Amino acid sequence: MGWVKGDFKMKSKLYYAHDPMCSWCWAFRPVWTEILSKLPNQCSVVGTLGGLAPDTTAPMPDQMQAKIQSIWSTIQAQVPGTEFNFDFWKVCQPRRSTYAACRAVIAAINQGAEFEWAMVLAIQTAYYRQARNPSDDKTLIELADSLGLEQTRFVKDLNSTETRQELDRQVNLCRSMGLAGFPSIVLQCSGKFTAIGIDYTDSGAILDQIHSIVGL
Repeated sequence: MGWVKGDFKMKSKLYYAHDPMCSWCWAFRPVWTEILSKLPNQCSVVGTLGGLAPDTTAPMPDQMQAKIQSIWSTIQAQVPGTEFNFDFWKVCQPRRSTYAACRAVIAAINQGAEFEWAMVLAIQTAYYRQARNPSDDKTLIELADSLGLEQTRFVKDLNSTETRQELDRQVNLCRSMGLAGFPSIVLQCSGKFTAIGIDYTDSGAILDQIHSIVGL
């Protein structure tokens, strides 16, 4: 049975695969925010954490630091209005580790679904604008406190077995959909999964793709 306009029993799912420490996800944030505000009611959003880099205590190699800084510069040139604070590379000890930041999003959701995108934004702002390191639990706990989350519970959930298992589930979900780069968007409608093309400057181009699939 195909999609029937107005049939809310056949609600579609929009999977947004991302990592809060993915610089291209930061560039995409304004467009993603517009998409969230304009999606048809028939679409439910499933934020899916891709987990770019597992936990490590090793300092990030100089070559990788230079590569990521180069990516930031490329993004600034290609996506107007995207801001990065390059002081991060001077005042922090970078590590190639994003799993803690991903777990922080899960721990925040445990205290309310409304904290999902708030925590993502808090991590992105700390990292890209304030030159703070979201690879450090200390930073993530400070961000949770700034959002009004219950600190004792957040600290407990941040590295719990359940949170780690949930992150593994989401990472594996991304892999099962063949998603290797972030951000990525996949629409599930009538049992079919369709990759949605990313446009970093035009939410309308993305919404048009979604509307054409769900039949609006």
